[in-house]
Amino acid sequence: MADSKNNQVHQDKPMGFSDATQFWNERFNQEEFIFGTEPNEYLVEQAQKYLKAGDQVLCIADGEGRNGVWLAKQGMQVVGFDASDVALSKARKFAKDNHVAVEYSFSDTDSYAWPTNTYDAVVGIFIQFADPEMRKRIFAKTYESLKPGGIFILQGYTPKQLEYKTGGPSLIEHLYTEEMIRDLAKDFSILELCSYERELSEGPRHSGMSAILGLVARK
Repeated sequence: MADSKNNQVHQDKPMGFSDATQFWNERFNQEEFIFGTEPNEYLVEQAQKYLKAGDQVLCIADGEGRNGVWLAKQGMQVVGFDASDVALSKARKFAKDNHVAVEYSFSDTDSYAWPTNTYDAVVGIFIQFADPEMRKRIFAKTYESLKPGGIFILQGYTPKQLEYKTGGPSLIEHLYTEEMIRDLAKDFSILELCSYERELSEGPRHSGMSAILGLVARK
């Protein structure tokens, strides 16, 4: 479920775990990595500033593993989850091929057993399958799971992405504004919050000029 990447897929109501599994399995069930194998650029930029080898990192909805595997290759202890077992099969093989270990769980954000005060960082890259209520729960669980001083790195599409149609959900309530994210992150110390436009080349599902937002926040 990584990278929310609906590619303008319409969803009329929130999906349960089994519905989400079927939805994402259909999309991931191909040999090609639909979001590519390179890590997200924003994650790389921020990880180089704030993270270090040995850090314990959680990747929310890590899909085919491009971000979790990259973090593990930097010497971090990475765990991740996704609601697509097809994606996780690809992610585990990708980790093995890159000679790193990532501990993956078959789970969605609500069924994941979020531990308290555990992670040095939590990463959420294009996790825009979340409706507003789920998004609130994700921010709350992320805060609880981070160690004091831990870092939350988030990237997602803004409403202007609906004009570009180069990836992401078609429902505006699944998209991010700075005001929304600032409110959700009110318990954190915000280190960076910015909206910008950039050409993305992250596999066939994230390709072209994109309207995106980045957040780095500290517990």
